[in-house]
Amino acid sequence: MRHATKVAAVVAAAALGLAACGSSTPEATPGANGTGTGASSAAPLKVGLAYDVGGRGDGSFNDAAAAGLDKAKADYGVEGKEATAVSGEPESAREERLSQLIDAGFDNIVAVGFAYAKSVGKVAKDNPDVKFAIIDDASPDSAGPNVEQITFAENEGSFLVGAAAALKTKSNIIGFVGGVETPLIKKFEAGYVTGAKAVKPDIQIKVQYLTQVPDFSGFNSVDKGKAAADGMYQAGADIVYHAAGGSGGGVFEAAKAAGKRAIGVDSDQANLKQYAAVKDVIMTSMIKKVDVAVFDYITSIKDGKFQGGNKVFDLKAGGVDYSTTGGQIDDIKAKLDEFKQKIISGEIKVPTTP
Repeated sequence: MRHATKVAAVVAAAALGLAACGSSTPEATPGANGTGTGASSAAPLKVGLAYDVGGRGDGSFNDAAAAGLDKAKADYGVEGKEATAVSGEPESAREERLSQLIDAGFDNIVAVGFAYAKSVGKVAKDNPDVKFAIIDDASPDSAGPNVEQITFAENEGSFLVGAAAALKTKSNIIGFVGGVETPLIKKFEAGYVTGAKAVKPDIQIKVQYLTQVPDFSGFNSVDKGKAAADGMYQAGADIVYHAAGGSGGGVFEAAKAAGKRAIGVDSDQANLKQYAAVKDVIMTSMIKKVDVAVFDYITSIKDGKFQGGNKVFDLKAGGVDYSTTGGQIDDIKAKLDEFKQKIISGEIKVPTTP
């Protein structure tokens, strides 16, 4: 399945320092989830998870993917192996990360993030018997008969939190912080702006991106997130929504310091341990159910129903939503649910570009 230079490739992977820099996490503890010796006569399903920058523990996108793998471990006795991207790494490092997981015997691979598109396309072609899933990409770069391209209607979920911001703002000024200016993050901005203006056409919306491609550090820089949000709060904004991965922690810190509010992303961030100190400023979060998508992919393999192709998780499919932890939007929930139903029915069409 691989070339005869497999051993050399593994050596090259070591040279990249993946293990040394902590980009791999231990496999599931033998016996803890039915994967140990004697737990079952059948070999466990083996799933490799390749994270984007930030990895497990980012309190956002990567953690949501990790939750899907964890559920599969608990429910199905899946054996997992994880590895994490490094900011600024070359394409070859992503390719080798995927190949290294395959060499270790993990023949079902989840690549977390659109940055893996070209690598998935190449490695999937070289390994036709391995089943892949890529999160947030449906481009020709990653397409193949053994690849499931998983995408979400981030614009629809962002519409709802944009409407929430407009319904709750007192200054009539709100903000949006994007991690890296890409078409994907533009979808979040487009939905947020459209939802806010559906409630208040004259609302002011400040927009700032932390970095530009190919610099993906905007998804993992608390300092950059805090500085951007600080500027918005000082300029009169009283609610800021972030789609910035780990940088969102800085947005929450800025909101706490300014006595303002913020909106989380991907996970119900007010309900995460790492944000316990700032959970009171997280008004709501746009939930992107990457965990559901990852678990769904693993389930399809377990049940022999893997098909490949693009699978879209939108509002209608329950792939995106908003959170209510903390009760700060309980008074406007009926209005948000009304918007939700109009989007699901097609009465409201949410754009994907600003």
